[in-house]
Amino acid sequence: MKSIEGAAVLTAAATREAEARAFAAGVEPFAMMQRAGQACAHAIRRVSVGGEVLVLCGPGNNGGDGYVIAATLASAGHPVRVAALTESRTDSAKQACDGWTGPVEPLASAAPAPVLVDALFGIGLTRKLDDDVAATLNRLSRAARLTIAVDLPSGVDTDSGALFGCPAPVDITLALGALKPAHLLQPAAARCGAVRLLDIGIEADDRTRVLATPILPAPGPSAHKFNRGMVAIIKGRMTGASELAARAAMHASAGYVALLGATIPAAPHALVRRALSDESLGDPRIGALVVGPGLGRDGSMRALVERALGTDHPLIVDGDALHLVTPEQLRARAGPVILTPHAGEFVALFGDGPGSKLDRARDAARAAGAVVVFKGADTVIAAPDGRARLSPSASNWLSTAGSGDVLAGAIAACLAAGLDPLDAAAAGVWLHGEAARALGPAFIADDLARALAGARAAVA
Repeated sequence: MKSIEGAAVLTAAATREAEARAFAAGVEPFAMMQRAGQACAHAIRRVSVGGEVLVLCGPGNNGGDGYVIAATLASAGHPVRVAALTESRTDSAKQACDGWTGPVEPLASAAPAPVLVDALFGIGLTRKLDDDVAATLNRLSRAARLTIAVDLPSGVDTDSGALFGCPAPVDITLALGALKPAHLLQPAAARCGAVRLLDIGIEADDRTRVLATPILPAPGPSAHKFNRGMVAIIKGRMTGASELAARAAMHASAGYVALLGATIPAAPHALVRRALSDESLGDPRIGALVVGPGLGRDGSMRALVERALGTDHPLIVDGDALHLVTPEQLRARAGPVILTPHAGEFVALFGDGPGSKLDRARDAARAAGAVVVFKGADTVIAAPDGRARLSPSASNWLSTAGSGDVLAGAIAACLAAGLDPLDAAAAGVWLHGEAARALGPAFIADDLARALAGARAAVA
């Protein structure tokens, strides 16, 4: 089993294409099934601590993987039983079923076991489970002390992360060859438990990947405050939001942070307060300009956003500013842009279109010519060229006022340091999530901004 960090993410269609390429290169379909089933069996042996395993097999290739798992466990002397929904239907699954020499129990009447392996349906499921099947799966899951899904828990949509009915959650999901969007997109991600990746020898396109620990530049002997990255933040009507973003940028290692429009000195004293003027807004040393935190949405604020758009600085558009721009304005801008909408802001700017959260983020990035950080429990980061990064589930305690302002500041620090906009957005999301994990429960956004320093130190 491998960590999912940085792993490729494939839709159902892309998975089939990757498998087809392997078959065209000479890999036999049943040989790949054996590789997958054996890898799962070895992983199951390590976590089952000798407990009896019940493998539930469906009619397709996921069920075929299940038969290989059972045969591999049995050959190693591990107690294992098989229950099947119906007869195998694919050639490889039939061959795998023939390799299992033990009895096959009917799924409906199967007795529970301490370890339950769900190999009923994989990436091909497109509809709600039959009520009887769902009830049996839930019954067996409740009775098990450990539940494991092969590739995906039965009852989730591979590409969108939607649920077909109310599928039983599992403790561990063994992803085969690559992750699938449902491992990371809610609500399915919450049903997958701990996701572990198994290598089965397929080559996966790396344009869509799981968020990974970033590589961030560290100051060298010639470093000074400006070449480490200058961040400027336009103060909004709610000054606290702007200050949170500024504090976050400082703790995320920006060398110089200026709050434009704030003239009253207050702690932290390292934060530079400058009047908002053409001169301060046009400072050529600015490596990232942030507009939107606590801004307000009236006409004067719209004019302020247009002034920010008129600069050539790398720009982060957050919060209220997302209600005051159009995709056409953003696409017409020459400099790099990163947008950081939550769900409501996303709909206000781009509408509530079809497709998965990943599809919608990609479409939005193309429409705006900008990197889009579609925030939430399943944050998706998409670039206009189709590259995307999906974040594993972050702390639920991030659902607190000001956490989005902190994220904008963290991304700004990474962007000002010279990272590619997609990499800067991904790095900021990673730092934000790590800071939250380090804090544990019941933190506030002020704590989160300070904790970015510890998260940044982990990759220094």
